[in-house]
Amino acid sequence: MKNEPSISNVPTNIITGFLGTGKTSAILHLLKNKPANEKWAVLVNEFGEIGVDGSLFEGQHNEDSGVFIREVPGGCMCCTAGLPMQVALNVLLTRARPDRLLIEPTGLGHPVEVLGVLSGEHYQESLSIQKIVTLVDARHLSDPRYTDHETFNQQIAIADIIVGNKADLYQGDDRNALETYAAKQGAPHAEFLITEQGVLDPAWLEGPTQIPGVASHRHHHHAHQKPSITEMPIPESGYIKAENQGEGFQSVGWRFTPHRVFDRSKLFSFFSGLNAERMKGVFITHKGVFGYNLTADGLTEMPLDDCMESRVEIIAPEMDSAWEEQLLECITPG
Repeated sequence: MKNEPSISNVPTNIITGFLGTGKTSAILHLLKNKPANEKWAVLVNEFGEIGVDGSLFEGQHNEDSGVFIREVPGGCMCCTAGLPMQVALNVLLTRARPDRLLIEPTGLGHPVEVLGVLSGEHYQESLSIQKIVTLVDARHLSDPRYTDHETFNQQIAIADIIVGNKADLYQGDDRNALETYAAKQGAPHAEFLITEQGVLDPAWLEGPTQIPGVASHRHHHHAHQKPSITEMPIPESGYIKAENQGEGFQSVGWRFTPHRVFDRSKLFSFFSGLNAERMKGVFITHKGVFGYNLTADGLTEMPLDDCMESRVEIIAPEMDSAWEEQLLECITPG
C-alpha cells in the first residue's frame, strides 16, 4: 500500500437536479455504459436519514464490475464544513482509486457548497472538476414550488450542461419553455440538451467545468451533526425509524432487519397509494429482492441482485402518521 501512487486529477462530475428529475436513473445508465476497463466511483447524498440510493446502485452494480458506491445520508452533505462528505469521499477514493468520480447531491441540497468543498484546497491535487450536469423536468416550470425555490434555480445556474429529462412526457410548449428558462437562469456558456429516461451520453461528462470561482462558496446553517442512523444497530422490534426536515420538505424512513420479509404485492399496493413527493426503497420480499421508486409519474419496481436489509425513505411536504402501520402490515407472518 505504501508504494501506491498518490491519487491525482480524478475526473469528477456533479450530477444534480431537483427531486424526481431522474438523477439516479441517469447515473445507473452512465454506469451501465462506462468503459469496461475503468473503475468508477459514486458518492451519493440523500435528504433522508436512512440512505437508499446506495443499495439501489449496489443492487445492480458491484465492485467486481468496477463500480464503487458510498453514501452520505441526512441532508446536504457539505454541512459541518464538509466533514461528512470529506470522510466518505476519502474512504471512497482510497478504496476505489477510480478513473472517474460521480457526485450526486440530494435534490434538496446546495450544489454551490458541494462544488466549493470539491474544488477547495483539500482536493485540488486529487480531483479534476469536469462538466456539471443538471437534470430538469420541464413540467415543473408551471409549479412555483420549484421556480420559487432557491435550490432549484441554483442547480440550473451552476450547470455546464442543462438536460431536459423525461422529454417523452412533455406536452405543448414544455420544451421551449424550459429552453427559455435555462437561458435566463443558466450560466452564459451552459449547453441545453434533451433526453428521455435519464439516458446521458458519457461523452457529455468530458471536459473541465467552466463555472467561474468554483473555489469560493458560502456556508449555510445546519444543526449539529447527528449520529448516522445507517450505522445504528436495529433494536429488537426489528426496525428503526428516522425523520428529517428542511427546504420546505419532510422525510421519514425505516430500516428493517433482513429477517423481516415483505409481501411483494402488499408493498406495491401501499406504495401505489402514497401521497408523497418521492419514495425510494429496497426490500427483501417473499418473491426476491426489489427496488422501488415513486415520483409524480408513478411507481416503478426493479429486481435487484441482493441487499443487506430492507430500507425505505419517503419525502413529502407533510408526513402521514398512518404510513408506519401500513408498512408494517406488508411484513409476511412468521
